[in-house]
Amino acid sequence: MLDQIVQKAKPEMEKALERFKEEIGKLRTGRANPAMVENLPVDYYGSKSPLKQVASITIPEPRLIVITPWNIDNLVDIEKTIKEAQLGLNPTNDGRVIRIAIPPLNEERRADLVKVLGKYSEEARVLIRRAREEAWDEIQDMVKNGKLGEDAKFKGKEQLQKLVDEYNGKVEEARKRKEKEIMEI
Repeated sequence: MLDQIVQKAKPEMEKALERFKEEIGKLRTGRANPAMVENLPVDYYGSKSPLKQVASITIPEPRLIVITPWNIDNLVDIEKTIKEAQLGLNPTNDGRVIRIAIPPLNEERRADLVKVLGKYSEEARVLIRRAREEAWDEIQDMVKNGKLGEDAKFKGKEQLQKLVDEYNGKVEEARKRKEKEIMEI
């Protein structure tokens, strides 16, 4: 029973980790990365669709993103979406494809990105703690109702803390990797 409660918290922590990795994938480094633009919502025949569903996104050079729409008619909508996204990117449209040159980052912008990275990692840790608290509340309710003993309660708390430590470690590892990538010139 106790293991089931602890295991129920694991998928929530996994979601927090995946969301964190998705968010930091969007952070701009000095290199081109499809994740920077692939989920931007493009107006596609009256409905919003992620860019990756309406165009192919390639990285022919380390500082260049090339977007080739499936339908040339969407070129203007894609360009407009990228400009409105306020990513600090300047798309150029040549009538067939959109090219986005990634400018090198200056030191001040790198420091700002590291701060944003820290904010994202803290949000992930909060979600992990929230999953732990929900599981802990469930364990305490079971103890209160006589379904679990005091020993099981403390064993559950220990297991939950190990799980939290494991996922916080994964978040920190991903954060350090991304920080190194951002600070790399």
